[in-house]
Formats: sequence, structure tokens, C-alpha cells
Amino acid sequence: MSEAIIIPVEEQKWNIPVVISLVLFHIGAVAALFYFSWTNLFLATFLYWIAGGLGICLGYHRLHTHRSYKVPRWMECMLGIFGTLSLQGSPLAWVATHRLHHQKSDQEGDPHTPNDGAWWSHMGWVLFNRRNANDDALISKYAPDLAKDNFYVQLNKYHWVPVALLSAVLLAIGGMPMFLWGVCLRIVVGLHATWLVNSATHMWGSRRFATRDDSRNNWWVAAITFGEGWHNNHHAHPASARHGLAWYEVDLSWITLRAWMMMGLAHDVREAKIAVVAAPQSEAA
Repeated sequence: MSEAIIIPVEEQKWNIPVVISLVLFHIGAVAALFYFSWTNLFLATFLYWIAGGLGICLGYHRLHTHRSYKVPRWMECMLGIFGTLSLQGSPLAWVATHRLHHQKSDQEGDPHTPNDGAWWSHMGWVLFNRRNANDDALISKYAPDLAKDNFYVQLNKYHWVPVALLSAVLLAIGGMPMFLWGVCLRIVVGLHATWLVNSATHMWGSRRFATRDDSRNNWWVAAITFGEGWHNNHHAHPASARHGLAWYEVDLSWITLRAWMMMGLAHDVREAKIAVVAAPQSEAA
């Protein structure tokens, strides 16, 4: 099995297609602010939950990456499609990158550690060619389970189709204002929220567990990422579907998953069992 090729940060070059697309989406996000309506705000918020809360947090992350729980096949595929609406790539690439992050967290080889700079960990790693130039090698090593699944292989090829179809529908229903809110602004906010988990929760917050990385629990990141900000908890117990371990650590993804369990949709759910939750070490938040 071939190893992924590691490219030093200083030797990386701009990924021009990604840079252009992100610039255009950010321009669209700013333009959306000039076309405010309650309908567009509600739509963008709902799609933010569908793409980010269900697609990324419960789908790409807790289900596809860590296999923290199981759902029916149709639901697993649906969550994968929802995740593509976030413009964060296919489940194959996302899962492989995140599993690499856990293996190399805040060490040489971590694709988005703040040790390479706060800006790099937030979005620089996306704007430049990936640290792992050989994506096939990265996927075959870190996501072999998904690479053997034809659904995810096809979704990897056509992950842009769902957001393209959504864009067409919103343009047809509500014109440019609805597209700007439901696609551009919603995607930009979702991207930065996800990137804050890579950057902010490895720099600011409290540490309940003495993990080998710099992961931290950050309440305000958790508030905008459906519970993903309880990052130190997650790195200490990566297989746990529950990230907020204390009563005051609100984890909306876990609340949603509990509802699915009650409905009989989710089973074999992994949950960290901690008899006494220790007080976190105080650090600047």
C-alpha cells in the first residue's frame, strides 16, 4: 500500500480552482446581506442544519468517520448526500483527512494543526494543495471501508451534483436572493464554523482530559457547530457519539441522535461512560 506524500507547508502552491470558488462564494455571501428577508433567513438556517448538523456533524464525522453509531442503509446514504451540500467535498476525502488528523493530531503530518499557524489551520490548508498530494493513497489508507463502497465511490465523483441541483431549485423558486442566502451565505458560514473546530478548538478553551494533542473544549464553537466544539472530549473519546459529557455541555447532535434512538432509527450507539466528570483545567477561552 502506497503512503501519502507529505509536502512541507512552505513548498505548497495555491490551489487555484479552490481559491477562485471560495472567493466567489464569499462575494455571494456578502451580497446576500443586501437581500435580507425572513424567508431567506429561515431557509438558510434550515439548510445550515441539514448540511452541517446532519450532513457533516452526524454524517461525515460521527457516523462515516468514527462509526459511533449505526443507522439503516438508506439513512446513511442520505446523510452522505446532505454532507455534500456543505461544499466540503465527498465523504471519502473528508473521512480520510479527519482520520489522518486524529492519528497525527498536532504532530508532523496533521493536515490542519495550528502548529503550522492559526491561519493555516483555519483555511490555509484548503487554499493550498493538500499536504497529502496523493489523494488516492490517502483514501486507500485512511478510508478503505468507504473506498470499497460503490455508493461513496460514485458520490466522490459527483459530490458537486446535489449542491448544483439545490442551487437550480432555489434560483427557480426565489431567484438570486434565495440562492445567495440558501447557498452562498449558508455555505460560507458552514465552512468557517467547521474550520473553527480545526483551528480555535486547538488553541482556545479548557482541557478536561490530558490528551497528547492540544484539543480543547470551546463553548462558542460548540454553539455554532451542533456540539463539535467539545473537542477535547472528542479527542479523548473519539469513538463516542456523545461529545458534550457534562450537563452544561450542550451537544445538539447528541440530542438529535437520542431522538433517532427513541424512534428506532439509530442503534449500537457508542457513548463515553464517565462516572465523575472532572472539572476542566482553566484556560483562556
